[in-house]
Amino acid sequence: MAAAGDGKAMIGLLVLFVQASLYFWAMALVFRARRRLGVGVFVCCLGVMHFLETYLAAVFFIQLPFGLISPGSTVLFSGKLAMILLLYAKEDAETVRQPIYGLLLGNCLLVLLAAILRFHSPVVLPDYNADLAFIDQLGLLMIWGTLLLFADSILLILLFERLRSLIRLPVFLYFFLALAIILSVDQILFYHGLKIIAGAPTSALEGGWIAKIGAALIYSLFIAAYLRWIEPAIAPVKNAQSSGDLFDKLTYRHRYEALLKTTGIDPLTGVMDRRRLEEIGAASAARAIVRKQPLSVAIIDVDHFKDINDRYGHLVGDEVLVKIAAAIKSGIRAEDHVFRYGGEEFVVLGEAMPREAALLQAERLRSAIPAAFGDSLALAPTVSIGVATGPLDGASFLELLARADSCLYTAKREGRNRVVGSDPTQHPTSSAQPAHGLAH
Repeated sequence: MAAAGDGKAMIGLLVLFVQASLYFWAMALVFRARRRLGVGVFVCCLGVMHFLETYLAAVFFIQLPFGLISPGSTVLFSGKLAMILLLYAKEDAETVRQPIYGLLLGNCLLVLLAAILRFHSPVVLPDYNADLAFIDQLGLLMIWGTLLLFADSILLILLFERLRSLIRLPVFLYFFLALAIILSVDQILFYHGLKIIAGAPTSALEGGWIAKIGAALIYSLFIAAYLRWIEPAIAPVKNAQSSGDLFDKLTYRHRYEALLKTTGIDPLTGVMDRRRLEEIGAASAARAIVRKQPLSVAIIDVDHFKDINDRYGHLVGDEVLVKIAAAIKSGIRAEDHVFRYGGEEFVVLGEAMPREAALLQAERLRSAIPAAFGDSLALAPTVSIGVATGPLDGASFLELLARADSCLYTAKREGRNRVVGSDPTQHPTSSAQPAHGLAH
């Protein structure tokens, strides 16, 4: 009887191994042809088996000595993660995110379409009947599994690159360790969803985990063989760009940053950018001429900003710019506009603001900016400000900007941490306070 049980277990293990081998090497052939066929063929092959994978994970189990094993979870899901990691190793983050997002969106659409069918009763056929309850159950599992796949894939790639950047190991071990760790976490999370939705037995948790570790080992060996004999080598360690940059690419955050740039918002400080300054400045100058109103421009420059970066690092330097931008926005009128003009320069545009009001506002900003930092830095940042007001300082926006820039350089020559504005006789006048902070 024991011999019969052992024989059945061996057959079960053989079935899993044959299925894993067929899955990997068939997918590897499609992957190898991606230059000729296009990577989309590989991605479609990867995604088309998701329904079978989820179905088998929910209802089809093999009894092995260490527990119940699902080929859907052990072979197909683990294999999918392995293929995604191989795709990343040979391509890049922008390519590998396509199946990750495609599977997530496709399965959400599947459940939505199935839900719409409930508004109409199907025709009853003699031998076939629609089982919408089954579709609901499977749909929930597919979404849960795909959400896990989404997180697993991103974490898997980050972990893979982190391991490669920290320790020197045989290529096979990088794949195995990354897969084993992520699959272990996935097994715990997917099992609990499977138990709630489909009533999976407890023995499937431990058995599934052991099987997934075995799958990680087998697939890692397959990947190593593929990289040695079919498509040698993998790309250099990509973590040189930092895990944050890699995460941004995997999650499309860099596209968001690019979108901000095209919509006129500076991605770091949240104020408008130089392109928007040119557009709004020209329009404001035209309105000022028609309405016969003054238009004031103030250029704000952070004193000795390079010293801040050198002393505290560029991350702190970025935080300083963010805090200064916030202080400027808090210190201007609601109808004024603030822009990031350059690295550490900001521009404030005030329509219908006469020269005296512009100088007073600039002086308030000069005092408020260091105060915004409190004791967070040993030396609070200070600013120099140049102010120009039309029409006396210029009829066009570019003329006003150039005049304000000239006043700014006068402020710097006079010792920084001060406001300099053009007076009606075209002689810059300065408002300076006892210098402090990083101006010294």
